[in-house]
Amino acid sequence: MDSSPVVMPPHVAGPLRLAPFRGLMLAPSRIGDPASGRAFARPYRAVSGRLARWRAQGQARWDETPALYLHEYTAGGITIRGLVGALDVSRRATRPEDRAVLPHEGIYPDQADDLAARMTQMQLNPAPILLVHRAAPAARAVVLRLIGTTPDHQFTDRHDQRHRIWAIRDEADLDLIADAIAGSRALIADGHHRYGAYLRMQRRQPGGACDYGLAMLVDQEDTPLFLGAIHRVLTGVTMDGLLSAAESVGATIQVTGSDQAIAALGATTLVATDGDVWATLTLAVPPDRAPVEILHEQVVPALPEGPHRLGYHHSADGALAHAVPGQAVAVLLPAPDVALVERIVEADRLLPEKATSFQPKPSLGVLMRSLRDE
Repeated sequence: MDSSPVVMPPHVAGPLRLAPFRGLMLAPSRIGDPASGRAFARPYRAVSGRLARWRAQGQARWDETPALYLHEYTAGGITIRGLVGALDVSRRATRPEDRAVLPHEGIYPDQADDLAARMTQMQLNPAPILLVHRAAPAARAVVLRLIGTTPDHQFTDRHDQRHRIWAIRDEADLDLIADAIAGSRALIADGHHRYGAYLRMQRRQPGGACDYGLAMLVDQEDTPLFLGAIHRVLTGVTMDGLLSAAESVGATIQVTGSDQAIAALGATTLVATDGDVWATLTLAVPPDRAPVEILHEQVVPALPEGPHRLGYHHSADGALAHAVPGQAVAVLLPAPDVALVERIVEADRLLPEKATSFQPKPSLGVLMRSLRDE
């Protein structure tokens, strides 16, 4: 297990602001192509030059005029729409009521430092962090009106994601959006460490391009991101040890067959197996808590031994494949609820690492932001 300290990143103060920027986009044939990743590889200082060469070859393009972008993408049958802009990170909140961006997981400072150094060398925000909020009617009205018009860009990428992009430059629309989102509080859905890196870059180079970081603001009531569970594999833990620990913190345990156990997975019921023995663990979970919190804060500390390593898997099959009798236990968790996550962050708490999986995420290269342009 990683013993590095996890810290809460600072909170950006409101009003929430997304500023127009000059969109940098890879050519559709490049998006989703594994070979395109080479453009963002070491040495990072050479990334700007590589992208400039790609631009000359027609493999990338920069918009001449700054814009806020409405990006709609569809993957796996799920359509997501969001406003993509330069998120103002120049102000820090000193009071809870001033917070505009709400992280729900802690960050490893070393990882945030590494990402800040990488983006500084690249002079690039290579992908937007994902934020979710409940949009005001005025902002939603602009979005719904725009999707009835012809997009500026429309294509399917190499990952089979379908994209539609509208560049918003009309001053009236920009003013409407700015006023409508100013009072929003946005939850970070994906990109906690990049968010932490934005803040570090801003501290080091205030007053310029680093006062902003690329973000996509999704209206969770219009096109909600799917929120799935991330399951655990506890290596160095036996099934007997886990059941004993769970029982000691008041869980109700039932040893059963695999099909019955998986069918019982629910809001307060976890499934545990070493690949041989299967059991359900029904926890006493208060209304303002998530089962993953109880697992990490109560059950894991009560283990008689281990875990020596904690593995994370987005699919149940992936976790179950690593269960080994006497050596590793897979723990399947229920998917959290967005409203619960919001209540947890409003209560000034963080969820354990990798507690949520917001999906789908947009492909790399659809919209990027060059720090040299500002």
